[in-house]
Amino acid sequence: MVQSLKRLTHKPTSNLSAQAPVLAEASARHHWGQPLNARRFPRWRLLGCLLLIFLASCGSSGPAQRDQFFTLQPRMRTTPSAQTVPASLLVTPLASRGFLGGTQILFRTAADPLEVQRYDLLLWDGVPGRALAEALISGLRTAGTFRYVVSVADRAQADFILNGELSRLEHLPTADPPQVSAAFNLTLIANRNRAIQFSHSYSGTEPTPASTPAGMVTAFNHLTGQLLSQAIADIQRLAPKLSATRASGD
Repeated sequence: MVQSLKRLTHKPTSNLSAQAPVLAEASARHHWGQPLNARRFPRWRLLGCLLLIFLASCGSSGPAQRDQFFTLQPRMRTTPSAQTVPASLLVTPLASRGFLGGTQILFRTAADPLEVQRYDLLLWDGVPGRALAEALISGLRTAGTFRYVVSVADRAQADFILNGELSRLEHLPTADPPQVSAAFNLTLIANRNRAIQFSHSYSGTEPTPASTPAGMVTAFNHLTGQLLSQAIADIQRLAPKLSATRASGD
């Protein structure tokens, strides 16, 4: 799936025999004191050469390649919370560094395990860290873990804040079997005193069902859904502790 574009180059060759009449005409004009002008190389011939060069460059590049955009939409499975924390939670977009902050889909090969590469034409339709945060918000609301779950766009103050960082989201096309890999961490803090209530890292891999871009995206959505569902389950188990923290104001 790694796209490589090949360009053909054309180097014109000189033809001294063809230029002889032109040189002879130029010499005669110079001998008789007549100025040299553009008739040495007719305009129609120049335009013809330019047209040939243009057609050659168009034919060598082949059909134009189009960008393909995919949606990172984690497939989550959540269960209703046994206890709802009587408090509000603000979920912020997961931070990311380097290429993870962009939208190009990343990959890594076995031949160059330390080199992170980017697909030229395969992109996410949004920043992955924001997509994961939106999935967390949706899952927590569905599970009823907190009384209110808000995003940064809501511009609301909350009793607790859930931050995180996305550290890996890569396709491994040369692995056996081909797979995708993801890793992130989450930290839950109390807004009142910034005390850490919960901190955990999540990571995993998922085989791709097919060696196609669509198969790769399916694996990404399945893997991130599993990891986020696990994170929500961990937060649900904290409900008694978080409720006590909210009641005490500490």
